Amino acid sequence: EEERALADLAEATARHAVALLGSADAGVYAMASPALEHADDRIDVVGVPGVTAALAASALLGAPLGHDHAYLSLSDLHTPWEVIERRVAAAAEGDFVALLYNPRSRARDWQLAAALKTFAAHRPPDTPVGVVRNASRPGERVHLATLATLDAAVVDMYSVVVVGSSRTRLVAGRMVTPRGYRWRA
Repeated sequence: EEERALADLAEATARHAVALLGSADAGVYAMASPALEHADDRIDVVGVPGVTAALAASALLGAPLGHDHAYLSLSDLHTPWEVIERRVAAAAEGDFVALLYNPRSRARDWQLAAALKTFAAHRPPDTPVGVVRNASRPGERVHLATLATLDAAVVDMYSVVVVGSSRTRLVAGRMVTPRGYRWRA
């Protein structure tokens, strides 16, 4: 990503028109950060928002983001695992709905289980968990489970995992987090 950003910035500095594209919103775990980190005032940068994987997944799952939520990346390629672990614990302790980006890859296959174990220490086992793979793309897949039943094999790098708060419920097959902490049965 950084190489791509630097190559495009070199082209832009040479006064060429450049479009740096990503697969979702460039500002969420994507290309805007490495590009803008190195861009200076010689380059006119226009950011065009996209639909985040989290928002696309939320729409497919129902309404899991009805109350406070946190975005977390489980990739330790840019952030040490100890830092990620503290952030996951803070989200779990704070009872946030958590959106887990970069949840699992062939080389990083244990982080998701570790994060879910942390959430399970602070949530009931029947807490809804949604997995959306390829949100708004061909091959889109939605999977609902609970903290106790999620099979990590359904999760890969094309997935976003949504861990409900202690108030998140399944209603008619959809994840719903009430806007307030009053839930009507």
